[in-house]
Amino acid sequence: MLSIGAYCLLSMFLGGVVFGSRDVFAFYGILPVVFLVLFFLSYHLRKTFVLWCFNGCIILWVCAVVYGLGWNVGVQHFLIVLLVLYFFSDYRHHTGKILFAVALSVFRILLFFLYHQAEAVWALESGAENAMQILSTVTIFWCISVIAFICSEDGQKLEGKLVEYNYELEEQANTDTLTGLYNRRKAMKCLDRIAGNPDVYGDFCLCICDIDYFKKVNDNYGHDCGDEVLRCIGALFKREMQGQGIAARWGGEEFLLVFVDCNGDEAYIKLEQLQRKINALQVIRGDDTVSVTMTFGLAEYNFHQGLESTVKEADEKLYLGKERGRNTIIF
Repeated sequence: MLSIGAYCLLSMFLGGVVFGSRDVFAFYGILPVVFLVLFFLSYHLRKTFVLWCFNGCIILWVCAVVYGLGWNVGVQHFLIVLLVLYFFSDYRHHTGKILFAVALSVFRILLFFLYHQAEAVWALESGAENAMQILSTVTIFWCISVIAFICSEDGQKLEGKLVEYNYELEEQANTDTLTGLYNRRKAMKCLDRIAGNPDVYGDFCLCICDIDYFKKVNDNYGHDCGDEVLRCIGALFKREMQGQGIAARWGGEEFLLVFVDCNGDEAYIKLEQLQRKINALQVIRGDDTVSVTMTFGLAEYNFHQGLESTVKEADEKLYLGKERGRNTIIF
């Protein structure tokens, strides 16, 4: 609206002052007033209604100018601006867009056959017509550029928000909400990727570990305290496993640790370090201080054995460690 309003003011100056045409002054003087009214109404009425009022005003104005000043003034090309504006202003109603485009096209063709050879009621000199044509062309290209820039920028922002939203949804789907670690679903995807790319990740080991007597923690201190223990251990694993592999909550009080580019002996040493830090961990809840231990079952991945068998082996070693008194590492 502002661009076309500025165009009308320039046309009023060009036609009315430079070329001394009162008719140009009259034809282009009414439109800025109409735009001011529509601009005011846009704050009080629905956007769609104001858009259609704007379209109607431009169409009536085009008809009046073509009839009064002639075809060569070039205002008929403002119909293209209406088409672009309508297409960008509504992301739905595809059928309506097609019908609107067809209607504008038919209307443009009718104007051409009716007025392109007809004499204008208030004819302008050739120089004035050319100047008005140039001004119309520049304004039309400017309006289309502004509409495309604004709407494409909005589209890019919307696309960015959708990408960010999808990323958040994916993170939520792959993350255990309590500990912030990967959940079992994401962990299996990571294991498949690691096992399928030995040139990238090299040898790897996996460990399934379990908090010893976790049920007693819940029974003696409450589930809130149990959740806090899980969060603290999750934070410790996340911090200590950074750059070494992945950590995931396998289920309940069980966790999965994957050591990449690492053989069994090296993984065992790293687990001993983790075990000492877990044994030294203290969770304070009110007046209570809770300490826990963990049992670890470690298995080295064997290409011929397969991933499923390796997970099963680590799980069996975990239960063997429980049978041997817990707070131990079985390899």
